[in-house]
Amino acid sequence: MPLFGGKESDVFDAIEDHLEAVMKTLESFRKLMDAYLNGDLEGAKALEEEVSRLESEADNLRRGIELMLYEGAFLPASRGDYVRLSELVDQVADAAESAAHVLILAKPKVPDEIKEGILKLVNSAIETYDVLMEAVKALNRDVDEALKLAKETEDREEKADVVEYSVKEGVFESETVTTYAKLIWNQVLTKIGDIADRAEDASDQVLLMSVKRRG
Repeated sequence: MPLFGGKESDVFDAIEDHLEAVMKTLESFRKLMDAYLNGDLEGAKALEEEVSRLESEADNLRRGIELMLYEGAFLPASRGDYVRLSELVDQVADAAESAAHVLILAKPKVPDEIKEGILKLVNSAIETYDVLMEAVKALNRDVDEALKLAKETEDREEKADVVEYSVKEGVFESETVTTYAKLIWNQVLTKIGDIADRAEDASDQVLLMSVKRRG
């Protein structure tokens, strides 16, 4: 059962729309990575444009949330928390867009031995965000559940870190990857890892808001 009504309920509806928009950005990014790793550069380029478009849509929704808050939803003391939360969630989409831009601009060659690891990292990062989504949604119905899911988000981010390190290790140890490609893949993999990192940052905000709510 929702904990809030009125303007607050409208804000939560907008927050859920924003969460979904960020997820659409990530799903498009996943398709981009799959296309690129399978040699479909034209398809990957088209998906880069889609990622940028979806990220812009998410950003517009974030601005809408902030406007609703400044127009009087929630008590003044709580508004800053929700503004900060929406900003942190939005940075997840920013990270995906940044990774897409570097990849398509630099076009590093893809060694067969790291394809599986890269996709594993992409999936791990997106799974971290998926748990964050549920944590944010839980803020409007069960703060204890929000707290639990925020902590689970942190656990998922740590797993993504392990995957990121493993893939980078494979890149730098590879004898078939050029020095140029190694440097580019290091950037791309770091930015993919940033998806999980930014999700964890947002989970810290959920944690803080949950603790405040419990008093």
